Amino acid sequence: MFDVAPTELLLVVVVALVVIGPKDLPKAMRFVGKWLGKARGMARHFRAGLDTMMREAELEELEKQWREQNEAIMREFPRVDDIDAAAAATPTGSASHPAQSADADKGKAIGTGEAETHVVPPRGEALP
Repeated sequence: MFDVAPTELLLVVVVALVVIGPKDLPKAMRFVGKWLGKARGMARHFRAGLDTMMREAELEELEKQWREQNEAIMREFPRVDDIDAAAAATPTGSASHPAQSADADKGKAIGTGEAETHVVPPRGEALP
């Protein structure tokens, strides 16, 4: 810990025994033990606080990365509801998405007169 050799420790004990005396030595050792315990407790508390701060900083960084990736994915693959809302908002009523116009042409080519609609359920849900 402090790189104290056994001979040095023995020398400290002999000096303490001579200076403090055998009668007061247990009280002095108890006092030193309590002081060391408090110092270790404070160091442990400080280290735990630093660990907590580092963990929170890492979590914030991961949340930021997740948010950026999520936004990129949502821009690349918009939800079906958003596409339907955009198609309904167009004034001419024509499909604004190329896949939707191809589906509409395909449905008319079959001779049904109506466009085929495909429903993509959210993850974890079954088709009706």
